[in-house]
Amino acid sequence: MTFPSFQGFESSPSFQSDFSYETRPVRVVFRPGAAVTATPGEAARLGLRRLLVVCGSRGEAVARAVADALGDTCVGVHAEARMHVPVEDADRAVAAVRAAGADGCVAVGGGSAIGLGKAIALRTGLPLIAVPSTYSGSEMTPVWGLTEHGTKRTGRDPVVQPRSVVYDPTLTLTLPVPLTVTSGVNALAHAVEALYAPDTSPLISVMAEEGVRAMAEALARLAAAPEDLDARSRALYAAWLCGTCLGSTTMGLHHKVCHVLGGTFQLPHAETHTVVLPYVLAHNAPAAPHTLAVLRRALGAEDAPRALWELAGRLGAPRSLAELGLAEGDVTPAADRVAGEPYANPRPVTADDVRAVLRAAYEGGPPEPAEATTL
Repeated sequence: MTFPSFQGFESSPSFQSDFSYETRPVRVVFRPGAAVTATPGEAARLGLRRLLVVCGSRGEAVARAVADALGDTCVGVHAEARMHVPVEDADRAVAAVRAAGADGCVAVGGGSAIGLGKAIALRTGLPLIAVPSTYSGSEMTPVWGLTEHGTKRTGRDPVVQPRSVVYDPTLTLTLPVPLTVTSGVNALAHAVEALYAPDTSPLISVMAEEGVRAMAEALARLAAAPEDLDARSRALYAAWLCGTCLGSTTMGLHHKVCHVLGGTFQLPHAETHTVVLPYVLAHNAPAAPHTLAVLRRALGAEDAPRALWELAGRLGAPRSLAELGLAEGDVTPAADRVAGEPYANPRPVTADDVRAVLRAAYEGGPPEPAEATTL
């Protein structure tokens, strides 16, 4: 298998010469079949002898195959991962780890499973191995999230960064096309927001452009041929790049909106990212010319927000918050909650701004260009 090249990449008009970039210790194994053939070796490299495998109910069969491959080093399978990692789920998982005397965890599945593995690592300090089966990109970040009393809290801690990531594209072959698309656009959102983060860098720009290009191309192929292993591999590679971008930068308006909609209003994670992304990008566009330039190249389109909206539509993804179950009366409370907490964003954000973004996302029409503001 060959990955997309960097052909077509053009230098920015001016080089960003003031930045910091931190490389985190993580080992990646990428090959078909690696979930069962490589995970035991990764555990041995880390000196782990008592591993608890965590997963969600949907991915339990794959997780048990990984557990079987681990043999006597597996002390159990905990199949209780759910979206947004409710704090009570984290409590039960930590109790299971301690009861089993585990010295590490293997998270098998999508963002929910990896999120639960991170919650365990945060509470216990135990090393985590991630075996992702979707395109969430969470495996490449030190970001954790927990939901309690209707509020999703996030933070960063190097202890939750998986020590080893095993990418096995065969695990994604059975991912339904609708989830394939929304999971992939979720990954794109990580790259997009990293481009205009206050701590972005030239390296982030390169990874984000390649990640967006590779994912958009892979998703178009997978919508037509879901069992195309090469396209599945490219999508997983793109998720790796997009997740790395998120892990190295500060989240802004897009992720804050999605965390509120998910944690407080219980909207589905990947689908919410897919709906919201074009509208937040349209809002931030006047303050993010470099982001727009990169996305124009990656997507081959002049209007990047509309291109993302059209991509979702062509591939059958939801395009409105109403489709996801948000009540019209929830738009204003959600906007107030988003605007009420500080976070980095290239353009100032008021409750009225967020209300306008959410109203547009609720209705689901084409994203309209935002008016430029004096920053």
